Amino acid sequence: MITTSGLGGDGPAEGAADGAAGGTAAYGPADGRLVALYQELRRRGVSNLPEVAEGLGLAAEEYERCRAELIALGLIVPTTRTHATIADVRNAAWRPDADTVAAVDPEIALLRLLDRERARLREHLAEADQAYGTLETLAGTFLRASVLAGSEVEVEALTDYRRIQQALDDIIDVMQESSASMYPGGPSREVHDVTLARDRRRLEQGIRVRAIYAHEHATRPDVAELLDARSELGAEIRVAAVVPLNMIIIDQQYALLPIRPEDARKGAILARGRALVRSYLGLFEHCWHTAVPYGSGAAAERGGDGLSEQQRAALRMLATGMKDEKIARNLGVSLRTVSRMLSELMQELGATSRFEAGVRAVRMGWLD
Repeated sequence: MITTSGLGGDGPAEGAADGAAGGTAAYGPADGRLVALYQELRRRGVSNLPEVAEGLGLAAEEYERCRAELIALGLIVPTTRTHATIADVRNAAWRPDADTVAAVDPEIALLRLLDRERARLREHLAEADQAYGTLETLAGTFLRASVLAGSEVEVEALTDYRRIQQALDDIIDVMQESSASMYPGGPSREVHDVTLARDRRRLEQGIRVRAIYAHEHATRPDVAELLDARSELGAEIRVAAVVPLNMIIIDQQYALLPIRPEDARKGAILARGRALVRSYLGLFEHCWHTAVPYGSGAAAERGGDGLSEQQRAALRMLATGMKDEKIARNLGVSLRTVSRMLSELMQELGATSRFEAGVRAVRMGWLD
């Protein structure tokens, strides 16, 4: 004999809604058994569900599954052999007589299901509105609209590595215009894929991406591979003889830099607000304009191979602003020799003046 436990235990309407939302019902014909059971229930109108299922030869497991699906779909409701009102059906405290159920027209069941889903959607929207209001209040407390407007600044010291990574992910996620970063050390291979994925996503959104690397690390094969890949994606990459510190600037609104530039392990500073971030951006722009574009000029930038000691000495003196005559005397060569040598070096460096040639040679690390 098939038995059942509390057909209407949680209230028919609530049980049906929960079943539909929670995915406990399969909502399938179950090899025709579900359809056959429902058709027989429809034919009878009001009947004892276990008796009908037994008459169709349903096993206990099949019965339980079909019963759950029919309730979830709202195709049957617990009732009495006389009458049950809608208030009874929706009342969680109400209990039907044993296992008596009434079959519901499919069209009616569908309309009721849609009505329940609309009510559920309204509840979700209300919850979302409440969550939005809470987050807006928190944002007003911790970020303040005045910070975003640029009238004030906030500085947060981060000493936990996980918090630093989270802060970095957060500011990158809200980026809309540009990113500017510089790295005195070479990145580890473990971050290459993450860096390229970020570049690809930002560049596809039309965001300008700029980065400065130290030339001594740009010659490493693994770093050069990353810089080549970033350049191919469309990122603007430059290299410099000296990069003062790690720094990432997002939209002129956020800046992430080390607490102690000489020891990145000591933590980082997250600065918010244009008034302060503009100062860091000024430092970046200075380094950017004194750096060399990565790519076509990389061979010259990567160390000035082939310079003689005499040429290096001439460039060092030139960088100090020394006149050609004094350079010739110090080197023990003629003035014509110095002029020719410096002209050749200027052409190789792409400099428009001799002083600029000396400065660019120092910047590129040719005289290290």
